[in-house]
Amino acid sequence: MMTFLINVENWEWSDIYIITAVGYSVVFLVLVLLIYVYKLLPVILSLSKRKSSSSGPVRVKGEKIMPVPGEVNAAIGMSLLMYFNEQHEDESNVITIKRVARNYSPWNSKIYGLRNVLSR
Repeated sequence: MMTFLINVENWEWSDIYIITAVGYSVVFLVLVLLIYVYKLLPVILSLSKRKSSSSGPVRVKGEKIMPVPGEVNAAIGMSLLMYFNEQHEDESNVITIKRVARNYSPWNSKIYGLRNVLSR
């Protein structure tokens, strides 16, 4: 089994300064790179969104797209609202607060935490 030992006694201050400078510069450059990545991320996401939305709906030849009237949209929305509210009917809207009686104990008494200095 091979072991590599680093002899600290032979290091000079110039070596320590070089290692420190390289470490700080690597961290600083990575942080700057992350800033640019985070700034470019919305641009990249919007490009992929544009590509997917630019294809548009698939149309069959001779088919007309009819707009949905507002009453139909309202009926669909109301039916969804009623469906999702029906799932939570079993829950009660009553909040109960129970009082817990705490018996006296020297462990929870605050008077013993004070410094009692008697004046004579």
